[in-house]
Amino acid sequence: MAARPVSRMLERLVRSSVRGCSSGAPVTQPHPGEPSQPATEDLSRKRPFLKEHVAPFSTFLTDNFGRQHNYLRISLTEKCNLRCQYCMPEEGVPLTPKADLLTTEEILTLARLFVKEGVDKIRLTGGEPLIRPDVVDIVAQLHRLEGLKTIGITTNGINLARLLPVLQKAGLTAINISLDTLVPAKFEFIVRRKGFHKVMEGIHKAIELGYSPVKVNCVVMRGLNEDELLDFVTLTKGLPLDIRFIEYMPFDGNKWNFKKMVSYKEMLDTIRQQWPELEKLPEEECSTAKAFRIPGFLGQVSFITSMSEHFCGTCNRLRITADGNLKVCLFGNSEVSLRDHLRAGASEEELLKIIGAAVGRKKPRHAGMFSISQMKNRPMILIELFLLLQDSSPPASLSIFSRDPLHVQGLRPTVSFSSQMATFWKGRGIPQTPSWMGSGCPQRHYSSHADSDTNSKCLSPGSRVPAAHSGPWSTSDQLTHVDSEGQAAMVDVGGKPDTERVAVASAVVLLGPVAFKLVQQNQLKKGDALVVAQLAGIQAAKITSQLIPLCHHVALNHVQVQLELDSSRHAAVIQATCRARGPTGVEMEALTSAAVAALTLYDMCKAVSRDIVVEEVKLISKTGGQRGDFHRA
Repeated sequence: MAARPVSRMLERLVRSSVRGCSSGAPVTQPHPGEPSQPATEDLSRKRPFLKEHVAPFSTFLTDNFGRQHNYLRISLTEKCNLRCQYCMPEEGVPLTPKADLLTTEEILTLARLFVKEGVDKIRLTGGEPLIRPDVVDIVAQLHRLEGLKTIGITTNGINLARLLPVLQKAGLTAINISLDTLVPAKFEFIVRRKGFHKVMEGIHKAIELGYSPVKVNCVVMRGLNEDELLDFVTLTKGLPLDIRFIEYMPFDGNKWNFKKMVSYKEMLDTIRQQWPELEKLPEEECSTAKAFRIPGFLGQVSFITSMSEHFCGTCNRLRITADGNLKVCLFGNSEVSLRDHLRAGASEEELLKIIGAAVGRKKPRHAGMFSISQMKNRPMILIELFLLLQDSSPPASLSIFSRDPLHVQGLRPTVSFSSQMATFWKGRGIPQTPSWMGSGCPQRHYSSHADSDTNSKCLSPGSRVPAAHSGPWSTSDQLTHVDSEGQAAMVDVGGKPDTERVAVASAVVLLGPVAFKLVQQNQLKKGDALVVAQLAGIQAAKITSQLIPLCHHVALNHVQVQLELDSSRHAAVIQATCRARGPTGVEMEALTSAAVAALTLYDMCKAVSRDIVVEEVKLISKTGGQRGDFHRA
């Protein structure tokens, strides 16, 4: 402890110097009339003094594995102005009585103690920290702490645009904004509140005020938002954003399921298929993120690999919950109450011994994703604001209709944005409207394309047997999706080479004369049936694995859905084409696409006629793979 004031004195010496060197030793300018002294000679003279007097890092904040904890996260509140389905248990979270929460003075007392021991970065979390009435004052008080270099905040962004100017003046230096989707309707479903455009306005305000990069946290969850990866990456082309993709992590009440987790490598593969030039950036010391940049893009993307590739060996973080408990590991269930000791009148030295004992018990690494999922731990809302998915999915109408696969939704300015914001988002390379193909002639044709820039990821089976075939495609007399004990099992395609795979499937919808005429003239009350069916077909291809349990996960490079009206049969003929490069075929994607497009057309027309028939759902062709090509005669 006695060495700390000397360390502070040295910091002031370095800061007061006109020039400096990488070692941190003070380098002074000569007095007028004196000969100039070479910097290297001056450094050599001062280095012994620095070595002799530099204070070691606090032993209380250093664990048994040599990890020095200079980063403190403080939860300001358990409350939140959103009701996210993934952040708290389905039955809700019992909040701590106000009397048991840390007061402002207690927060600042603990912050001062940690900073005195060497913490140089504090991040304020929640709940939602920006709903705490005195958050600006807390930031201002922290800003006065000597030795504290960074004050950050993690927020859902709802109140950010309004509060950020005063927070910046108070001393806020870093911002993380949580955002899991770029689709307004999906956002509202997830958080049970409106507010998507407020979050986007907050991101704009942060950029406008000079924060760079503005970090955007996105927890990626299979079946909810993994199809938006490329949309998020596209934002970094013209904006100084650090999009941080976070692996879905287990916490009490969020019903963690391994199948919902999208791993870092899977996300990286998807992005590299679109941008093979993606380059890795040097890792910062104690960083939790693996950072990448696409050449020519203004921002970058990062991956928080807490589950698949933990970073426990360099962990430098400690957490204080809103009720005053110290957590040395986010995934650990052991806590010690600093609040109770503080209120019992514990001295600074006694508090440090308690903190040091807790840090000393920190394990070398967390227990692993499967063990963590079985551990009793706080819901994330009671640790700090984070985005984790409860075991529920958006309704079918959301996944099929609310997301236009041909452009990033929600980035267009709305009436709530100022004209300045409209100008800001315009010209950032974000497509504004989709381009549908069609004609007004009696024989209407619709063709929609979703190439790799539709940020889709789909699944496909290892083998399927057609009714007829041409070419060398061999069949098997055994079911490949059943193991030796007769149980359902996925085919192992790990040893298969990646090849170009293309599959075409079709379906026919016999509409009848009345419904056919209304579709042909686009006069259905529900809207343009052909456009909606196209969109449904594309979306279905991208989520095949969620519908067909044993399909493998691959990234589709291209999806095309065509609908043609056949007046001779009063029918709509649907053709779906899927293409990917991988170890397994995409015929299931094509079949699912055609079938769902047909069912959607049925749904659009059922009010007009119940005598609609869906038929001839079949595979037309399949190319690529070890078993050869298939073409239906």
